[in-house]
Amino acid sequence: MRLHELVTATGEAAATSSRLAKIDALARLLRSASRDEIVPLVGLLLASPRQGRLGVGWRGITAIEAAPASEATLTIEDVDAALDDLAGTAGSGSAAARTALLTGLAARATAEEWDFLARAMLGELRTGALAGVLLDAIARASDRPPAAVRRAAMLSGDLGETALIALTGTPQELDAVGLVVGRPVLPMLAATAATPTAALEITGEASVEYKLDGARIQVHRHGDEVGVFTRSLADVTHRLPEIVEIVRALPAHDLILDGETLSLDEDGGPRPFQETMSRFGADVARELVLRPWFFDLLHVDGRDLIDEPLAVRLAELDRVAGAWRMPGVVTDDPDAAERLSREALTAGHEGVVVKAIDAPYAAGRRGKSWVKVKPVLTYDLVVLGAEWGSGRRRGWLSNLHLGARDPDGEFGEPGGFVMVGKTFKGLTDELLRWQTETFPAHEADRTEWAVHLRPELVVEIAIDGVQRSPRYPGGIALRFARVKHYRPDKTAAEADTIQTLRALLRG
Repeated sequence: MRLHELVTATGEAAATSSRLAKIDALARLLRSASRDEIVPLVGLLLASPRQGRLGVGWRGITAIEAAPASEATLTIEDVDAALDDLAGTAGSGSAAARTALLTGLAARATAEEWDFLARAMLGELRTGALAGVLLDAIARASDRPPAAVRRAAMLSGDLGETALIALTGTPQELDAVGLVVGRPVLPMLAATAATPTAALEITGEASVEYKLDGARIQVHRHGDEVGVFTRSLADVTHRLPEIVEIVRALPAHDLILDGETLSLDEDGGPRPFQETMSRFGADVARELVLRPWFFDLLHVDGRDLIDEPLAVRLAELDRVAGAWRMPGVVTDDPDAAERLSREALTAGHEGVVVKAIDAPYAAGRRGKSWVKVKPVLTYDLVVLGAEWGSGRRRGWLSNLHLGARDPDGEFGEPGGFVMVGKTFKGLTDELLRWQTETFPAHEADRTEWAVHLRPELVVEIAIDGVQRSPRYPGGIALRFARVKHYRPDKTAAEADTIQTLRALLRG
C-alpha cells in the first residue's frame, strides 16, 4: 500500500463531521491493507507509531530541509522501515544520524505526505484523535461485532494487534483475547455528579470510596515479577520500588490490581499532586515515598474478575489487599454517602467515587457505573496558548488559553479543540516559571503578546460552572476558572469534551 492512500483516507475522515463517513473511509483503507501492513498502518492512523519513542521532536523535524518528491512513491513498508531505523539510532552521533534519516525520508515524500508523517511522528491529535472511530472502522472492515472489537482492544491495550486479529483471524480468536497478567489494560473511568446523593441516584446501591488527588496505577504480579503501569499504560516499575515490594508481600501468586498512589506528609495528609508525579519522572528513587491504595481487583490466581459484579471483586480485594484497600462503605443510604464524603474531604482528599455494586469492570470506558464527586467542578482541558504577563509577571508566560476536545468536529475541525476561556488564577511563581521554560518546546507559533501551543499539555481546571458566550465557537465560557495543577499523566486525547461542558448549561 502506498502512503498517499493513507493520507487520502485520513483527509477524507478529517474533512467530514459524519461519523459514518469517517468509519467508511477508514474501513476501506483497512480492507486494502496486507497482513504485514495492518499494525504499522494503525500506528500511523493513531499518530502513535508501533516503534514507540523515535527520539525526534518538533524542533528537529521543522529544521529538516529537503525538496519534496514530485510523485507519491513511498509505501507503508518504506515508512515503517525508516521509523525502525530512527527508533534504533542511539549513542554518539545519533542526533546527526537522525537528521540524515529524516532528511532522506522527507526527500522521498510529497509535501502532503511529509506533513502527515511529521504530525504522526509528533503525536499530533488531528490524526491521533480518530481512535474511537477507528475501532468501529476495524469492526466494519472485518465484519466483526463492534463490542467484540472494542473489548479485545481494551483488554489487550493494543489497537494494532486487535486490528490484526480482527482482520486476519477467526471470530473465536478475537473473542479469546482476554486479560494477561503483565499486559496492562485500559482503566475503567468515571462520570461526574455534583453530590454523593446525586451519584447514588444514578448507581443505586454502591461502594462509596475515597477519591484521592493521586496518580492512577495498575499493578500486575506473577510470582515475584511485579509491573506497575500508569493510566496511559506506561511502565514505571523501576521508579516505584516501594509499591513493588508491597505487592510482592500480598497473599497471592497472580494479581492485577487497580488503584491510586500518593505521598503523605508528616501529619498523614496528602502531599500536593505535583510531588507525587515527580516520582514518575525520576529514574532513581527519591526520599519521597509513595503509598498505594487499591480499589479494584481484575485477576487473582488464574481467575479473571472483570465480568464479575463489583461486590465479588471487592470481597476478593479485601482478602488480598487488606490494609492497602481504599477506604469506603457499601450503602444505598444518601446520609452514609454524604458522611463518607465529608470524612474524605476532612482528611484532605478530593471527594468520593460512587460505584454501582453490581457492575462489571468496563475496561477503557466511561459510563454511569462509576461516578466521581468533588466539592468543586474540575475538568481536564488543553492549553492552546499563553499570554506574556505584565507587572510582577512580566517576562513570564501567564494567562492561559484553554481548550476542550471536539471529537466529532461539532464546533470546528474533527478531533480538534475549542477554546472555552482564559485564566491566570491559581498560577504560583513556580508554575509561571515552569510554563515559561516548558511551553516553547510545544510552540506552534507566536505573536508579540502570546505563544500559541500545539494541543499537548493537559491542565486540571476548577470552575464554578459555564455561561453562554458568543465569544467562543462552542458558545460557552468558563466561570471563575482557576488552575488546579497540570496532568502529565494524561494525554490531550483524554481531555474533557466541549459537549461535556455544554451539558452544564442544562444542569
